[in-house]
Amino acid sequence: MKRALISVSDKNGILDFAKELENLDFELLSTGGTFKLLKEAGLKVIEVSDFTKNAELFEGRVKTLHPKIHGAILYKRDDEKHIKEAKENEISKIDLVCVNLYPFKDTTKKTNDFDEIIENIDIGGPSLLRAAAKNHKDVWVLCDNNDFQTVLNFLKENDENKCLQLRQKLMIKAFEHTAQYDCFIANYMNERFNHGFGAYKFISAKKCFDTKYGENPHQRGALYEFEDFFSKNFKALKGEASFNNLNDINAALNLASSFGNSPAIAIVKHANPCGFAIKENLLQSYINALKCDTVSAYGGVVAINGTLDEDLANKINEIYIEVIIAANVDKKALAVFENKKRIKIFTQNSVFLIPSLDKYSFKHINGGFIYQDSDYIDENELKNAKLVSARKANEKEFKDLEIALKIAALTKSNNVVYVKDGAMVAIGMGMTSRVDAAKAAIIKARDMGLDLNGCVLASEAFFPFRDSIDEASKVGVKAIVEPGGSIRDNEVIQAADEYGIALYFTGVRHFLH
Repeated sequence: MKRALISVSDKNGILDFAKELENLDFELLSTGGTFKLLKEAGLKVIEVSDFTKNAELFEGRVKTLHPKIHGAILYKRDDEKHIKEAKENEISKIDLVCVNLYPFKDTTKKTNDFDEIIENIDIGGPSLLRAAAKNHKDVWVLCDNNDFQTVLNFLKENDENKCLQLRQKLMIKAFEHTAQYDCFIANYMNERFNHGFGAYKFISAKKCFDTKYGENPHQRGALYEFEDFFSKNFKALKGEASFNNLNDINAALNLASSFGNSPAIAIVKHANPCGFAIKENLLQSYINALKCDTVSAYGGVVAINGTLDEDLANKINEIYIEVIIAANVDKKALAVFENKKRIKIFTQNSVFLIPSLDKYSFKHINGGFIYQDSDYIDENELKNAKLVSARKANEKEFKDLEIALKIAALTKSNNVVYVKDGAMVAIGMGMTSRVDAAKAAIIKARDMGLDLNGCVLASEAFFPFRDSIDEASKVGVKAIVEPGGSIRDNEVIQAADEYGIALYFTGVRHFLH
């Protein structure tokens, strides 16, 4: 006789699955709510406590932790010694284990009651899955409702070689499932009691898709997601995202989505912004964002905080843009790019772009990774900044400072960002010297034929010397925002006052390496 143990928290599809197992001559064992559901449906189901001849203990904390359960799963069917021991101890085999676990994660989202959270830590379930996975040569293990029909089809076909191949896949899925479950519990406890920085940190994510290759063709690559962010908020309308595309999309989306419902356009190349603007509409924002660096924008990524419509699509189509990520896309706009083979278009199917806002960030270094709270620009960071100069920025300059500050925070250090009339007009980034970043930005702006007179400037970290202020004065910068904190702040302030530049210190550094 074949025997299946079914004990699930998520009961979606379980009744039909159990009925099919019974039709395939499986004897059914179950516990708690699952037993009640199957029994009321008229299935011939045996409660685990009747099978083991031991009652459930401690309010159900102990149900399946019994030799007649785990022995029935774990003994080797082709080992004479195991067969003998099973017979001597009256242990009958269990051929299929179908378990999904107590909803610990969902419970933590619904309540902060620690006693309730503790009771939703599954003990027996992971043990059953691990036991069945370990003995997958002889036992089916299921932890995903989406596998029910596949397993039934294989059971009906009864091809042992094919069945073993599927059981191997299900074994991996079971170990992944229990590992992810334990990772979440450990991380939650460290979050609750150790401010998120415990002795161990577990990174758990689910694969969305493989990329064609990694950063380079000889490297493999894939996209993994936390929770279901990309499953819900990333849809390919045209083309396939590469590893490098995803990195650039991340940078562009983070920037374009940083201004609420504003019609923001960000253009990114190699994860750094080369164009940004907020104008009266998305079309004008794109036109002005493109002016900052038309050379770098070629083959770049455009993030659109709103709808990609036909007019905007036609404008973008005038040059080669490799990737577009938009909150949503009109059908007419998509048709504009129908004959463009190389362009890739993605959407979030939303009104405005949605950032993930992960609480923590980490970066791989050889031998491990470094882990930190995610950086962000507080909405009041500029409002609370200290005016340290004699001159005060006017309303228009202050709005430009806000844009420049956010761009600087999302750009590789060392950087400086120049903004004028709601559009970025120059940027120097990733430099080893801050004054070199300032000079490089000015040179690029001149090459683009842009007039910087009247613009504002933001730096993600303090100016160590007055030389950057001197450079800014030469092109007509009217206001500057930076963290402050240099031992030469007085010299920097003095330089700003000499040139009549408004200078604000935020007290917050935004390094990005």
